[in-house]
Amino acid sequence: MSGRAHQVFDEIREEEEIHPSNPTQQTQNPNTKSPSLALRHLNTLAAMLIFIAFGMVRIEDIAFVVFVFIYTIFLFKFAFPNPTPSHVEPPVFNNRLLFYYFQFAALVGLYLPIAYILEGVFRGEKERIEAAVPHFFLLASQVFMEIFSFWRGFSLPVRAFVPISYNTRRIFTIVDWVRSEFGKVDEEVGGGGGWRLQVGKGLAVANLVLWSYILFGLLLPVYLPIVFKRYCGHKVKD
Repeated sequence: MSGRAHQVFDEIREEEEIHPSNPTQQTQNPNTKSPSLALRHLNTLAAMLIFIAFGMVRIEDIAFVVFVFIYTIFLFKFAFPNPTPSHVEPPVFNNRLLFYYFQFAALVGLYLPIAYILEGVFRGEKERIEAAVPHFFLLASQVFMEIFSFWRGFSLPVRAFVPISYNTRRIFTIVDWVRSEFGKVDEEVGGGGGWRLQVGKGLAVANLVLWSYILFGLLLPVYLPIVFKRYCGHKVKD
């Protein structure tokens, strides 16, 4: 597992530096489908399947991913079709500050958690890192769906549904992660567990603060109104 996992996440990190995953932060020409998009698509899917194959993903999280995938397609087909089918709507936000912000979010939410999870797997302490897996799995699934919805030319409201729905769900999994970390004692994590306890607590709290702010401070009050305003503007023109 470890060799394949490292390969997958190295490829995701390399592609992330070229093409940020967050839908508010994609900077490529919206009418150009980059070949690297398909590669990131497959790498992210592989990361999800690795955790499923090793029995580290809860059935309710898998069910949520399936539901969001089906419901996203339903919204696109019946509620929010693309008013300009021949044109993929460009990102709502596109500036250098947000680029660095979401690179930081990827570090805290994606790369550090996978390092924490793999460290626990290498030490044979699967139970210790189980609470961190749902957040990482759902975030990888979110990246997959953001790529899919952008690549397939879904309308802005549908593309906004993806991060909002996933962020909402992940807040609950991160709260469980925080509770799990603060409920541990040194004896439960073996030798040298003191520093790992502090790392786990800090990482869980950092993710709770970060993704709560993204959801309640950015996506809902800022991103969503702009999305619907732009979408309704296109509908009026048509």
